[in-house]
Amino acid sequence: MSAPTLARFGALTGTYFAAIGLFNPYAPLWFQSLGFSTLVIGAIASLQSWTRVVAPYAWSWGGDHSGRRVELIRLATLGAVLSSLGLLAVQAMQPMGATELVVAVALMTALLFMANSGVVPLYEAMLAHLLRTPGGGIDAQRYGRVRVWGSVGFIIAVTAFGLLLERFGIGVFPAFVAVMNVLLLVAAMRLPATHADAVHSEPAPPVLPLLKRPEVVWFFASVFFTVLAHTSLYAFFSLYLVSLGYGKGAVGALWAVSVAIEIVFFWTQGRWFPRLTPHRWLQVVAGVTTLRFAATALGGVWAPVLVLAQLTHAVTFAAHHAACIALVQRLFPGRLRGRGQALYTTLGYGVSGVVGGVGGGWLISHLGFAAVFWAAALCGVAALGCATASARAAARADG
Repeated sequence: MSAPTLARFGALTGTYFAAIGLFNPYAPLWFQSLGFSTLVIGAIASLQSWTRVVAPYAWSWGGDHSGRRVELIRLATLGAVLSSLGLLAVQAMQPMGATELVVAVALMTALLFMANSGVVPLYEAMLAHLLRTPGGGIDAQRYGRVRVWGSVGFIIAVTAFGLLLERFGIGVFPAFVAVMNVLLLVAAMRLPATHADAVHSEPAPPVLPLLKRPEVVWFFASVFFTVLAHTSLYAFFSLYLVSLGYGKGAVGALWAVSVAIEIVFFWTQGRWFPRLTPHRWLQVVAGVTTLRFAATALGGVWAPVLVLAQLTHAVTFAAHHAACIALVQRLFPGRLRGRGQALYTTLGYGVSGVVGGVGGGWLISHLGFAAVFWAAALCGVAALGCATASARAAARADG
């Protein structure tokens, strides 16, 4: 793949995660400004996990069967633009009844999540195709140089929009969301077409036979438990820190540590990633995940312990993501690739998000914040067992 083509994929990745970096941290504050209760805010926020149970697979099914992934990415980003404009319209139409306002905002938010949930599995499938190696793997160095821009975009957006919203007020949030999604559409329009986007005369092969293979089943089980462990981080880490007496500056700094080390890994992963097989990386990730969340639960009152735990994000997130993309490329070849990416998103980030959000909230209400991080450590142990089973099954299949 040429450098200009890599740059276009990097622009899409950076813009997509910048839009996420705006919406996910600051949407709850906008919902609060509309007078929504904590319960309503949580319900609307959970729509992201619910839509990721079905929407990514639907988008990827279309990509695998039509071969027109670029066109579908553009359609998805256009849908995101229209949905974000819908949020802007809802704000402009106020005042309205409380129930009508909740329904309108929830509907537009759900449509936004359904649209943008198609972007990542579709472009990851394209990128894996373009960066494939003769042995059926993926070029780790060039993939990392593209994916790093997602992390860069996210951290820039979190920082910049925090300052802008503080300066201009939370009321401008929907306008910023619309602008970011317009930029995402522009990035999608600049994606190059590839020969993989040709219309196929024969239907795409079914995915079900692959899902019956033990190495695939155990692989997705390991993904589920690893990401389920990280749900404790995404949903409850900031609240946990505040409960321990940390200020907002310390909370932001600890999040920044994890994203910064993630960027370092993605940029340099060409040096580190090939040293282990993807299956071995999954096992390492699971072991480090167990240690990370045990340390978070046990040593939360000591800031140096939390810094060290956040530094492991390079392994528990970045290395895990790279290993999963490599294995999806290997396990779901050709026109199965898009659905493989969608299953990774659905099982890894959709179902686990729903389970982790509901289950974590229940644990905290009954046993306190530390309990959810101990549960995350146990999920790491389960992920290690599943990753080991997947590696053994793959070895038997290859032998």
